[in-house]
Amino acid sequence: MSIRILLADDHALVRTGVRRILDSEPDLCVVAEASHGAEAVELARTERPDLAVLDISMPRMTGLQAAEEIKRRAPSVRTLMLSMHDNEQYFFSALKVGASGYVLKSAADEDLVSACRAAMRGESFLYAGVASTLVRSYLERLRRGEGPPASVLTAREDQVVKLIAEGHSSREIAAALVISHKTVERHRANILAKLGMRDRTELTRYAIRAGLIEP
Repeated sequence: MSIRILLADDHALVRTGVRRILDSEPDLCVVAEASHGAEAVELARTERPDLAVLDISMPRMTGLQAAEEIKRRAPSVRTLMLSMHDNEQYFFSALKVGASGYVLKSAADEDLVSACRAAMRGESFLYAGVASTLVRSYLERLRRGEGPPASVLTAREDQVVKLIAEGHSSREIAAALVISHKTVERHRANILAKLGMRDRTELTRYAIRAGLIEP
C-alpha cells in the first residue's frame, strides 16, 4: 500500500516540486497540501495521512510547532521536517518535537524519498553531513560539561512570539490561539522578562534568529 503523505509549505512552487518527487514513486502518494502550519494540523486531524512533510518556516505556525500539535492531536501521523536551513539547532528542535527526520530542500530530490520510507519504518533520517557535525558538537559539549541546546521559551510562548512578530494584535493572537486577551498579555510579559527584551522590535529580531519567521 502507498504511504499517504500530507505536504505543507507556504510556497506553491516548492509544493509542486516536492509533490512531483514524491508522486513519482509507486509507494508514495501526496493526499493533501497545506500552505501554513495551522492548516497542516487541521488536515492531519481530518485526513489522517501516514506522514506529514512540513516546511520549517511557515506563517501562523512553524513546521516545528505544527509537528508538536500533530503529535498531540493525531499521534498516529509521523512527521518529517523539510528546511532550507543547514542548522544544528533546528535539527535538535525537530527531534525534540518528535519528528522522524530533517531533510534539506537543496537535497530533496536525493534524500526525501529515502527519508519518507525511513520514517515509516520507525527510523530517524539524518541528511548527509549532519552526523559528523552532530558528533563533533556533542563531543565539544561533553568536554565543556554541557548538554544539548535547550529552548529558552515554551512551545506556547514561541507561538505567541511568532504571532507578535508577524504584526498581530493581542486580541488577534487570543482569537488565533483560543486563549483570553489577559493570557496573551501575561505570555508577552513573561517572554520579555525571559529574553531580557523591551518591545516588539526586539521580539521580531529574536523570532528571525530563532527561525520562527523569515527575514
